[in-house]
Amino acid sequence: MSPKKILIVDDDRDQQAGLRVRLTANDFQICSAYDATQAVNVARAELPDLILLDIGLPGGDGHKVLQRLRNLAPTSLIPVIIVSAREPTLHRDRMLQDGAYAYFQKPADDTLLLEEIRKALGMMSEVQPTSPGTVIA
Repeated sequence: MSPKKILIVDDDRDQQAGLRVRLTANDFQICSAYDATQAVNVARAELPDLILLDIGLPGGDGHKVLQRLRNLAPTSLIPVIIVSAREPTLHRDRMLQDGAYAYFQKPADDTLLLEEIRKALGMMSEVQPTSPGTVIA
Protein backbone atom coordinates (compact mmCIF):
# COMPACT_ATOMS: atom_id res chain seq x y z
CA MET A 1 0.00 0.00 0.00
CA SER A 2 1.46 3.37 -0.98
CA PRO A 3 1.83 6.06 1.69
CA LYS A 4 -0.99 8.53 2.09
CA LYS A 5 -0.23 12.00 0.74
CA ILE A 6 -0.75 15.06 2.92
CA LEU A 7 -0.65 18.65 1.68
CA ILE A 8 0.65 21.06 4.32
CA VAL A 9 -0.50 24.64 3.69
CA ASP A 10 1.30 27.13 5.94
CA ASP A 11 3.34 30.24 5.19
CA ASP A 12 5.53 29.59 8.25
CA ARG A 13 8.42 27.52 6.89
CA ASP A 14 9.45 26.39 10.39
CA GLN A 15 5.92 25.10 11.02
CA GLN A 16 6.00 23.35 7.64
CA ALA A 17 9.36 21.76 8.42
CA GLY A 18 8.23 20.53 11.82
CA LEU A 19 5.06 18.98 10.43
CA ARG A 20 6.99 17.46 7.53
CA VAL A 21 9.44 15.73 9.90
CA ARG A 22 6.70 14.37 12.15
CA LEU A 23 4.54 13.15 9.28
CA THR A 24 7.28 11.58 7.18
CA ALA A 25 8.47 9.75 10.32
CA ASN A 26 4.96 8.23 10.35
CA ASP A 27 5.16 7.13 6.72
CA PHE A 28 3.17 9.92 5.10
CA GLN A 29 4.17 11.49 1.80
CA ILE A 30 4.22 15.31 1.99
CA CYS A 31 3.62 18.12 -0.48
CA SER A 32 3.61 21.80 0.46
CA ALA A 33 2.05 25.15 -0.32
CA TYR A 34 2.87 28.51 1.23
CA ASP A 35 0.02 30.79 0.13
CA ALA A 36 -3.66 30.62 -0.78
CA THR A 37 -3.26 30.43 -4.56
CA GLN A 38 -0.53 27.82 -4.36
CA ALA A 39 -2.69 25.80 -1.92
CA VAL A 40 -5.52 25.40 -4.42
CA ASN A 41 -3.17 24.77 -7.35
CA VAL A 42 -1.15 22.11 -5.50
CA ALA A 43 -4.32 20.45 -4.19
CA ARG A 44 -5.71 20.21 -7.73
CA ALA A 45 -2.43 18.93 -9.17
CA GLU A 46 -1.44 16.50 -6.40
CA LEU A 47 -4.90 15.39 -5.17
CA PRO A 48 -3.63 14.67 -1.65
CA ASP A 49 -5.45 12.31 0.67
CA LEU A 50 -5.67 15.03 3.35
CA ILE A 51 -4.87 18.74 3.74
CA LEU A 52 -3.51 20.51 6.82
CA LEU A 53 -4.54 24.14 6.38
CA ASP A 54 -3.50 27.28 8.21
CA ILE A 55 -5.92 30.22 8.23
CA GLY A 56 -3.51 33.15 7.96
CA LEU A 57 -2.05 32.91 4.46
CA PRO A 58 -0.67 35.39 1.94
CA GLY A 59 -2.91 35.88 -1.09
CA GLY A 60 -6.13 35.01 0.73
CA ASP A 61 -7.03 33.36 3.98
CA GLY A 62 -7.76 29.74 4.83
CA HIS A 63 -11.51 30.43 4.75
CA LYS A 64 -11.32 31.25 1.04
CA VAL A 65 -9.03 28.30 0.36
CA LEU A 66 -11.44 25.90 2.06
CA GLN A 67 -14.40 27.31 0.14
CA ARG A 68 -12.54 26.98 -3.18
CA LEU A 69 -11.50 23.41 -2.37
CA ARG A 70 -15.07 22.47 -1.50
CA ASN A 71 -16.36 24.01 -4.76
CA LEU A 72 -13.95 22.12 -7.03
CA ALA A 73 -15.04 18.60 -7.92
CA PRO A 74 -11.59 16.96 -7.66
CA THR A 75 -10.90 18.41 -4.19
CA SER A 76 -14.38 18.67 -2.72
CA LEU A 77 -14.15 15.51 -0.61
CA ILE A 78 -10.54 15.75 0.58
CA PRO A 79 -10.53 15.97 4.40
CA VAL A 80 -9.16 19.30 5.61
CA ILE A 81 -7.81 19.75 9.11
CA ILE A 82 -7.27 23.32 10.23
CA VAL A 83 -4.08 24.00 12.21
CA SER A 84 -4.02 27.68 13.12
CA ALA A 85 -2.69 30.17 15.65
CA ARG A 86 -5.72 32.40 15.05
CA GLU A 87 -8.21 32.92 17.85
CA PRO A 88 -10.41 29.81 17.69
CA THR A 89 -13.56 31.52 18.94
CA LEU A 90 -13.49 33.74 15.84
CA HIS A 91 -12.77 31.02 13.27
CA ARG A 92 -13.46 27.50 14.51
CA ASP A 93 -17.23 27.35 13.98
CA ARG A 94 -17.07 28.96 10.56
CA MET A 95 -14.32 26.60 9.36
CA LEU A 96 -16.22 23.55 10.59
CA GLN A 97 -19.46 24.80 8.97
CA ASP A 98 -17.56 25.31 5.72
CA GLY A 99 -16.50 21.68 5.72
CA ALA A 100 -13.29 21.34 7.73
CA TYR A 101 -12.92 17.90 9.29
CA ALA A 102 -11.28 19.17 12.50
CA TYR A 103 -9.75 22.29 14.03
CA PHE A 104 -6.49 22.41 16.01
CA GLN A 105 -5.03 25.41 17.80
CA LYS A 106 -1.27 25.91 17.33
CA PRO A 107 0.86 24.55 18.73
CA ALA A 108 -1.00 21.34 18.05
CA ASP A 109 -0.35 18.30 20.19
CA ASP A 110 1.52 15.90 17.88
CA THR A 111 -0.15 12.77 19.21
CA LEU A 112 -3.68 14.17 18.95
CA LEU A 113 -3.05 15.64 15.49
CA LEU A 114 -1.63 12.36 14.20
CA GLU A 115 -4.58 10.46 15.66
CA GLU A 116 -7.05 12.83 14.00
CA ILE A 117 -5.20 12.54 10.66
CA ARG A 118 -5.45 8.76 10.85
CA LYS A 119 -9.14 8.95 11.73
CA ALA A 120 -9.82 11.30 8.80
CA LEU A 121 -8.01 8.90 6.49
CA GLY A 122 -9.84 5.87 7.87
CA MET A 123 -6.52 4.35 8.97
CA MET A 124 -7.54 3.40 12.51
CA SER A 125 -9.30 0.06 12.31
CA GLU A 126 -9.98 -0.08 16.05
CA VAL A 127 -11.46 3.43 16.10
CA GLN A 128 -14.19 4.57 13.75
CA PRO A 129 -13.60 7.99 12.13
CA THR A 130 -15.24 10.74 14.13
CA SER A 131 -17.92 12.91 12.69
CA PRO A 132 -16.60 15.91 10.80
CA GLY A 133 -16.27 18.85 13.11
CA THR A 134 -13.88 17.61 15.78
CA VAL A 135 -12.43 20.50 17.75
CA ILE A 136 -9.08 20.30 19.51
CA ALA A 137 -8.20 23.57 21.20
